Amino acid sequence: MTDSPDERLIAVVVEDDPDIRALLIELFDAAGFRTIPVDNGLDGVEAVRIHQPLVTTLDVNMPGIDGFEAARRIRKYSTTYIIMLSAFGTEADIVLGLGAGADEYVVKPFRPREMRARIEAMLRRPRLERPPTSTDATEDAVAPTPASTPGTRHPLPSAAAVASSTAPLRDENHWVSHHDLRVNPATRTVLVVDREVELTRTEFDLLATLVESKRRVRSKADLTLVLRGEEQATSYYVGEADKRAVEAHMANLRRKLSDNPTEPRYIETVRGVGYRLTP
Repeated sequence: MTDSPDERLIAVVVEDDPDIRALLIELFDAAGFRTIPVDNGLDGVEAVRIHQPLVTTLDVNMPGIDGFEAARRIRKYSTTYIIMLSAFGTEADIVLGLGAGADEYVVKPFRPREMRARIEAMLRRPRLERPPTSTDATEDAVAPTPASTPGTRHPLPSAAAVASSTAPLRDENHWVSHHDLRVNPATRTVLVVDREVELTRTEFDLLATLVESKRRVRSKADLTLVLRGEEQATSYYVGEADKRAVEAHMANLRRKLSDNPTEPRYIETVRGVGYRLTP
C-alpha cells in the first residue's frame, strides 16, 4: 500500500456482535481509517501488536478473554487509544474499564454521531509517547463532546496532528502547595511529603484544577469540560456517564494520594455538587 498520511489512521475493532462490528467499521471507514476487524479478545490483542493502531475498540463480553483482560494485555506494549464498549454502565463497570487501561467507556446501544464525537474528543488529547507503566494502566477516559448537529461533519484529526499537540509553556520553578501536597503544573510533578506520586494524565489534570481553584467548588460537569479542554464552553451537554467517569478518576486520584474521602486531607466532596480543596 502507498505511504500516505492516512496510512497512519488505523483502527482495530474487536467485537463479536456482527451488527455492531459492521457499524463500527462503517464509522471508521467514513472517517478515513483503515479498519482491522476481529471477533475475539485474543485475536484483538494480536491485531493491536501487529498493526499498532491509533484507535482500538474492545467489547467487554467476548469469547476467549474479555475486554478488561484484553485492555490490560494491550497496555503492556501499546499506547493505542482504547474505547471499551459494554451493555453495562454502572460506576463499578466504568471504574474497572478505566483501571484496565481504557481511554473511553461507551455504553451500548450507542448513536453513531455520539461515538464519532467521543473519538474526536479523545484524539484531541496528547498521545503517550511510550507504553504505559503499571502506574499508567489506569489511563484516563476523557468525557465525550456533544454529538454534532445533524447534517454537519467534522473530520477526525490526523495521527500527525495528534502527535504534534503540545501543552502551553509554564514556569518549571512554580509549585502550588496545599498542606504537604505540592504540584508543579509545568513539569506535571506531584509530591506528597517529598515523595513523588505517579498520576495519569487525567488524574493530574483533575488535581491541578482543584489546586488552582483552591476552595472554589468545581462541579463534576465543570471538571468534565476541563478534561475535554472546553472549560470556556457554556452549551455543551454533560451526561451521567461523564460524571461517573469523573468520579472514577477522582477515586483513583484519592487512592494514589492516600486521601481518605471520609476524613480528607486534600480533597473534599461537596455532596450533590462536586469537589474542592480541604480548608
